[in-house]
Amino acid sequence: MKDLKASDVMVRPVVSAKPHASARDVTLQVLSGLYSGMPVTDEEGRVIGIITEIDLLQAVMDGKDLIKTTADEIMAKDPITADKDTPIVELTKIMSEKDVIRIPITDNGRLCGIVARCDILRTLLEPEFATYM
Repeated sequence: MKDLKASDVMVRPVVSAKPHASARDVTLQVLSGLYSGMPVTDEEGRVIGIITEIDLLQAVMDGKDLIKTTADEIMAKDPITADKDTPIVELTKIMSEKDVIRIPITDNGRLCGIVARCDILRTLLEPEFATYM
C-alpha cells in the first residue's frame, strides 16, 4: 500500500456535473450510476464543488424544486481534492480525518479520476483488478 498512488486506484472516466446542471439531472445521474455523489467542474475541468445524496435530499427537504435548482446552488464548495500522485496512505488519512467517502483526483488542476474508500479496499483485497479500472 505504501507505494500506491491515487492514479493506481482511481476510477476513470469520471461522471461530473456542470454548475448550471439541474439538481434533477444530477439526481438522475446519481441514481442511474449508483454513485453517492459527484464532482462539479467548471468549463476548464477544475473541480469547483461536489454534490452528495445528502445535498440532494436536503434540497428536497428544504422545499426546493430540483428542476429549477442548479448544481451550484446546492453543491459543497471548496471540495477536498488530491493530485494523481498523492499516496494512498495520505488519501486514506484525509478520508478518515475529514469523514469523506470519495476524493476527486486532479492532474494539473483538472479532474482526471475519483477515488472512493471502496476503490482503495478493492485494490488492497484484489490488487489484480486495479489495472482494469
